[in-house]
Amino acid sequence: MKKILKWVGLGLLGILLIGPFLIPVNTSGTLTKEQAANEIWNGESKWIELAGHEVHYVEAGEQEADRLIVLMHGFGASAYSYKDVLEPLATLGHVIAYDRAAFGFTERPTTWDINPYGAKGQLQVLDELIAEFGENKEVFIVGHSAGGNLAAAYTVDNQDKLAGSVLYAPAVSNRGGGTSWLNWVFSIPQINHIGPALVSSIATNGLDLLYLSYNDPETVTEETLAGYTQPLKVIGWERAFWEFNKAPRNTGVSERLGEISIPTLVLTGDNDLVVATADSIEVAGLIQGAELVVIPQTGHLPNEESPQEFAQAVIEFVEEN
Repeated sequence: MKKILKWVGLGLLGILLIGPFLIPVNTSGTLTKEQAANEIWNGESKWIELAGHEVHYVEAGEQEADRLIVLMHGFGASAYSYKDVLEPLATLGHVIAYDRAAFGFTERPTTWDINPYGAKGQLQVLDELIAEFGENKEVFIVGHSAGGNLAAAYTVDNQDKLAGSVLYAPAVSNRGGGTSWLNWVFSIPQINHIGPALVSSIATNGLDLLYLSYNDPETVTEETLAGYTQPLKVIGWERAFWEFNKAPRNTGVSERLGEISIPTLVLTGDNDLVVATADSIEVAGLIQGAELVVIPQTGHLPNEESPQEFAQAVIEFVEEN
């Protein structure tokens, strides 16, 4: 009997150790990043190597302008989220909207020197982008939700490089990042192998977050849905999203907001159910001299749901500073 139990135990251990590697983990993506991008950007896409990987961006305005506006998207979004405000904001100068690693059409590396999916790597991308396009220019950064967290973190440590920051619906207190103390679990080879399959459900349930982000979900158009799901056609998107899920993304900026002294605009919708409107108002109160704009009848995505009001608020802020 003891011998049987021993063999049963060894069998179970073998299943646990080897079984996950027998599960095929494939990608649903069928297109290259260039092919997928071209289907919605119609040739406007550009790529630049930053922090060791190719970063996708679109731009508006003149590169020779004396002002640079950098637009950073939130979780699950991409530069596409800014499509309705690119041209209005181009009246301010050169405008760049780029895709953060794991989203949009930026390269999805699986090896690196600095992890592009973590906070450190993403802040390096922003710094290199500003160095590339912002030399001898007034630079304003605009960050939404998780991108707002990164924008705030960059602002704290780089105030000498910026003329101002716009943080809208900034996910500062609820950063939406991975729980770093669990990273060792994610790195177990068996878990790491099947990880892409574990996160692939974002392809369907991710749209629930999009609808929640609108004050009026019925105004989400088929075009918008196509823009949000297009990156899921890129080969290997699941592995990249798993790497993003594993990466340390805690910037610690929530404790340092009082250090920001450059002009800052905090913007929110009056019915934000993702980053509560009250949270954004609180952030504005923690930053020295910050301006606050609350856009009525608007949820978590004012740049999409109320693009005219959003653009006007940003334009007025930049022109005044």
